Formats: sequence, C-alpha cells, structure tokens
Amino acid sequence: MTIFKPDQDKINNTLWKACDTFRGTVDPAQYKDYILVFLFWKYLSDVHRQHEATLREKYGDNEELIRRKLKRDRFVLPEKTSFYYVLEEYRNDAELGDKINKALQAIEDANKQKLEGVFRNIDYNSEPNLGETKARNRRLKSLFGDFSDPALNFSAFVDTSDTGMADVIGNAYMYLISRFASDSGKKGGEFYTPKEVSKLLALLLDPQPGERIYDPTIGSGSLAITVADELRHPDKELHPDKKPSNDFALYGQENNRSTWALAKMNMFLHNIDGAQIEAGDTITDPKLKEGDQILKADIVVANPPFSLKKWGYEDVQKDRHKRFTLHGMPPKSKGDYAFILHMIASMKATTGRVGVVAPHGVLFRGGAEGRIRKSLIEANLLHAVIGLPAGLFFGTGIPAAILLFKKGRSHKNVLFIDASSDFDDRGTQNRLRRDDIKRIVETYQDYERDPDFKEIDKYAYKATRAEIEENDFNLNIPRYVDTFEPEKPVDLEAVAEEIHDLEAKLGVTRKKLDGYLRELGLPA
Repeated sequence: MTIFKPDQDKINNTLWKACDTFRGTVDPAQYKDYILVFLFWKYLSDVHRQHEATLREKYGDNEELIRRKLKRDRFVLPEKTSFYYVLEEYRNDAELGDKINKALQAIEDANKQKLEGVFRNIDYNSEPNLGETKARNRRLKSLFGDFSDPALNFSAFVDTSDTGMADVIGNAYMYLISRFASDSGKKGGEFYTPKEVSKLLALLLDPQPGERIYDPTIGSGSLAITVADELRHPDKELHPDKKPSNDFALYGQENNRSTWALAKMNMFLHNIDGAQIEAGDTITDPKLKEGDQILKADIVVANPPFSLKKWGYEDVQKDRHKRFTLHGMPPKSKGDYAFILHMIASMKATTGRVGVVAPHGVLFRGGAEGRIRKSLIEANLLHAVIGLPAGLFFGTGIPAAILLFKKGRSHKNVLFIDASSDFDDRGTQNRLRRDDIKRIVETYQDYERDPDFKEIDKYAYKATRAEIEENDFNLNIPRYVDTFEPEKPVDLEAVAEEIHDLEAKLGVTRKKLDGYLRELGLPA
C-alpha cells in the first residue's frame, strides 16, 4: 500500500495549524512544549509502527524474533505507550492528560541513556496551563486530531538506508522552534538563533572530521546542529573540497530545563544520539569537564544572552576553573565577557576556535570590559570581527556582531567586516540572504589564505596590532571600515537656474490668482 508522502512545507504548515488548539488561551512560551513533545512522540510512534509492520511482513508470526529486533532499535517503545494506543484507548477518558503523562514517562524510563529527564517538566494534566478537566480534555482531543492528519503520518519517511526521515522531522522541529521564537519575542529569542546566522557561523568555523563541537548556551540546539551539519552535509559552493563526515562529538549545556529538553529531543531527531547535553548554569556550574578541568573543544560556538545582568558575578569570585584570572573579571552588571571568557577557556590549545554572537557594546565599552578586550588582543586570540545587520534576532532590533577567536595564530592582524547593510528587509524580521552569507565567508576565506589581503572598500579591512593599539583597543567597526558616503557636489549654477524658473512660474500663477479675485470682487 502506498502511503501519502507530504512535502516539507505541507508538514510545516500542518504543524503550525495544530497550534490553533492553544492560541488565545495558552501563552506560546508554554504551549510550545506541548506541541513539540507531541511531535516527538508521534515521530517515535510512527517509526516504531512502520518498523514493526516491516518485520511482521518479513518474519510472519515469529513474535520472539520480532521483539528481539525491535529491542535493538535506536529507541524502545514499550507496550501501550504509542500515540496510537493512547488515542484509541483513552481519547474519551476523563484522565486523558494523566494517561499521556504516564505513556511518556514509560518511554523515558525505557530509553534512559538518550531521553532521561526529557519529559520531566511537561505535564499534560496541568490545570494552570491547560485549564480545568473538561476544557483540558477538549484541547488534548483536538491535539490528537491535529496530529492524526495524513500530512503528519511520518511512516512515509521511514527509510533505514539514509537520514531522510531525520532531515524531514528535524527540519519540521526547527521550523516550529523558529516560529515559537518569533511569536514569543525576546523570551523565545533566548533559545533560538536564526538559521542564516547559524549557517554563517558554521561556514566560518569550518568543522573538520574528528573535532569536538561545544555550545555552552545551547538553547534548543539549532546552532550546534547547524555547525555539525556543515560536516555531515558540507556546503559545496563555499567548501568545495570537503567530504561528508559523521566523525564528530557534540557537547552543550543549557540553564533552562524546558529548553534543555528541547535540545535533547532535537539531537535525537537529527540522528545525533551521542550528543552530551547537560542541564545547569554554564558560568556558575560548568558540567562538561574532563577530570577537574573544563572540557576542551576544537569549536566553541554560542549565541549567549545579551548583556545578562545577573550572570553569577558573586558566585565566581573564586572560580576554581580560573576562567577570569588571566584576562580579568567581567563587570557585575553585564555578563557578555563572562560567556566569552568561558568559551576561550574551553578552546583546545592548538586547534581551538571560538565563534560568538554578541552585542556591539563588547567592542568598545570601557572599564573592566576594556581591560579584558586589551588582554585578549595582546594574547593574540582575536581573529575577526563581523558586524551584522540590525533586526536579525527575535525580540531585539539592535545589531549584533560575530567575534572569532583562534588559538595558534601566525600573525597579529584582525579582520573587520561591516556587513550591516546587506540583508533582506521583507517581512517582520530582517534576514541574511545567501549572497550576503557568501560575501562574508568568501571575504573571510581570502583573509585566511592571502597574506597580502588588505581591504575591500567600505566593507572589510585587515587591521594591524599597531592600528588597534592606536585606537586604544577600541574595536568599534567604523574605526577600521570607512563606510562614509560623501554627498554629491552641488551644482550652484543649476540650482540658481532652477530657482529663477520657479520664481517666473510663481509670478504667472500670482497674476492668474489676482484676476480671479478681482472677478469675485475681492481684493487682489
């Protein structure tokens, strides 16, 4: 039997429509968890259902063999826990929310290594979030109906020969997360980096086989996954010689427990089962360690919260990892450099490189931040500064910059790129276009390969250490990239002639008006 196979847009649109069940009654910051967990549950159920059907077709009534085969799957779906079982048995049950909770808990318990804690903070029986019993059950039944749409029958994508299904479901998951971030404003933007910015960082950092990728503020995981995908599915236009590879290790930490669960599910959906994602505050309690030392990675990438006020200043005065000893303690009221210094401390000694999104203030603010900036430059760690357009990030219109740091640099120059004017402004959110990304990456590649690279007029400039010192270690991009456009010279003779013509026309008009007034018996 042929199973209807919808395209990606159809899946995305159907999923977004399913959110109508909650709109107007539940805040997007809350209902996103219910929708995303339902999507994850439906994915697991469809994969299991299709695999079991395939095995039955192959092995007939050999139940023992079929059970053994199913137990060797990427995950185990215990009996009576699938989406379909709960739908058929409990759709009209007064305790429907509780039945869903128990099914999810059983799935988590059966897959502890991959899913432990993922469903701990989701409660489909919550009266504060979903309403009293009658209203709650009505919403849950509606949700079951939405996910029973043929467009969300993921059985059609089950293909053990490639990652096709993971791509489709993973893309749908990332699509939902981006829409939730847009709807939720600033709160949503804390856990999602626009895909174009993630792609840009992935291309700039250029992950290589065998490398470790680490995001200390991993959020929903979209940025780290995009970096990993530059290994699994290289951009052939910008990295033409790169061959696909699954040889990488991925690590991350997230402070928000619900967002941590999203990251865990996102990794599973993208077939990155070995990812180690920890829950907790990266600054005050870094979980990813080797012995007593902070984990070292080849690529450290992040979009930390901008200028976080309560970042843990008091808790790290005696930081046993000495992240703030060498370059200085960040100011109490702004945590940007706390995250940057943690990332630098997490770089491997020779291959380490950092890509971090930050507000422009980190480039020029004085005081403690000025001293840290000076120390990082004198340590020859800063490699490039890229100014991005305003309005790219959810919940804030302020422009951001990408700072690239690198260990083992062979020179003391710093590349500055002003890409603030290159973007698509259609829609409610500004967006980097493919050509915008390509221009940044190709400029960066030229800087990396060509010792004689100097500048691209009004776009990029390679500054020497001496020039940066002359600017008192201020990294404000306009100090290095002159984007000033002089006004065209004024042709005074042409202006005088235009004024003369206008005065003549005005005289004619006045005469006509005076004539009309006299005809009406009015004073001219």
